[in-house]
Amino acid sequence: MTDKGNNRGIKMTKKILITDGISSEAKKKLEEQFMVEDKKGLSPEKLKEEIKGVSAIIIRSATKLTSDIIEASDKLEIIGRAGIGVDNVDVSAATKKGIIVVNAPTSNAVTVAEHTIALMLSLVRKIPEANFSLKGGRWEKSKFRGIELEGKTLGIVGFGQIGGLVAKKAIGLGMKVIAYDPFVSEDRFKQLEIRKADRLENIYEEADFISIHLPKNKDTLGMFDKAEFYKMKKGTIILNVARGGIVVEKDLAEAIRGGQIGGAALDVYEVEPCTDSPVFKLEEVVCTPHLGASTTEAQDRAGTTIAEQVIDVLNGKNATFPVNAPAIRPEQMEVLSPFFELCENLGSLFINLVEGNLDSLKIGYYGKVSEYDVRVPTSVILVKILERYSAENVNMVNVDLVTKETGLKVKVVKSSQSKDFINLITLEGKGKDSELSISGTTTGKKDTPRFIAIDKFEIDMVPSKYMAFIRYRDIPGQIGKIGTAFGELNVNIASMHVGRKKMSGDAVMGLNLDNEVNPEMLEEFKKLSGFKNIKIVTLY
Repeated sequence: MTDKGNNRGIKMTKKILITDGISSEAKKKLEEQFMVEDKKGLSPEKLKEEIKGVSAIIIRSATKLTSDIIEASDKLEIIGRAGIGVDNVDVSAATKKGIIVVNAPTSNAVTVAEHTIALMLSLVRKIPEANFSLKGGRWEKSKFRGIELEGKTLGIVGFGQIGGLVAKKAIGLGMKVIAYDPFVSEDRFKQLEIRKADRLENIYEEADFISIHLPKNKDTLGMFDKAEFYKMKKGTIILNVARGGIVVEKDLAEAIRGGQIGGAALDVYEVEPCTDSPVFKLEEVVCTPHLGASTTEAQDRAGTTIAEQVIDVLNGKNATFPVNAPAIRPEQMEVLSPFFELCENLGSLFINLVEGNLDSLKIGYYGKVSEYDVRVPTSVILVKILERYSAENVNMVNVDLVTKETGLKVKVVKSSQSKDFINLITLEGKGKDSELSISGTTTGKKDTPRFIAIDKFEIDMVPSKYMAFIRYRDIPGQIGKIGTAFGELNVNIASMHVGRKKMSGDAVMGLNLDNEVNPEMLEEFKKLSGFKNIKIVTLY
């Protein structure tokens, strides 16, 4: 009894700070074991004071935990974000301090999916305008003629958990559904009985409505712009309840005014809070102020999910949805850390070079590295491959779950035999329409990463931020054309590496570049050089 009493006394000295509010039930769970303080509206300076002595802090979107606030903490063990996004938390600063960050990624999927459908219905039946008109004393029945959803085609871009729920609900309304996501397997599409688009253009050609369910990152920022809108069927309606900035609002407004796009329903914006946007002036657009997750049920679920994780972590257990990377045992870190950069580079290069859908991936470890537990380097590779396309925030902890949800089949092989290298790591990916294999190793005292083969072409090059890979016929004069074309574009080639299987056969050239090559420059390079089979790679 004494031990239990002392243990409870230790728990009760741990303090939890709640700054944005959670449900009474979630708060009650915390209060059973810990001291809980609920303080809303704290300024950054005040929060720096209040965070001292706190073992856990629970926030929503209103509180921003910057690096200086996190640094001011002295006992903080866990940051709980009651929601999905952690943009308002400096995760890097928390990780450096050994503070675990957790979120509630599954709490609002149903709510966001329902809001997407609600916006679509509101738009096609002109509910907001009709409501405003009638309450303004006007009976304008003929003015608000709508369209039916049954029989129309909904194109979903990003087929994660939310995209899948939207698809199910749309089918329930009698709609046809086609979805595009290069990292969701054929099996998952078949399981949900959803038609899979092989290319984004398939969505543009068929969809009457396009619903966006993508993460916001450097690849998706500004993804839907003027050029994309004019690839779509005339009259297409755009839905975005994902992240602001994926849709270029100015271009969308122009496309609607020009009659190319039939309308839009938006819940997220390039800058938030948003009170002024080009789309606000258009009758064909329905807007809500980021209400996707704003239901009582979703908010309660998020709070409960966070409360349970805070209780587990403060009691020495593992969190269910950690955002930052787990700790690695010192003995493992010493052996495996030299390979982490190589694995990041391999994963990043692979996703830049692979074409089409990816159904399976084989990761091989050969030589000395095969003697160790390779789960961590495998996760490093998968994070780099999946983070660009998953709607969820992919990290070292949840990457296995995300991999499973996408249906990507991953096989890891190990062998102590390595023909030419002490250590060798290989990636072999297969999809419906393409295959790709790359391999790499580390060399020298500093364990410098090197790419050593691409599709069985031997090529020895050190990774750099900007690179180009060109496949061509190995005949005299080719290298000169490439150098001249890049010179015309004022792009300096730092180094050049050629791999070939036989004289006058196919060859692969890898170039380390000093500066970025944008899409316009790439098209100009193709015209100047005559080389069409070129991939520009930016390691991130």
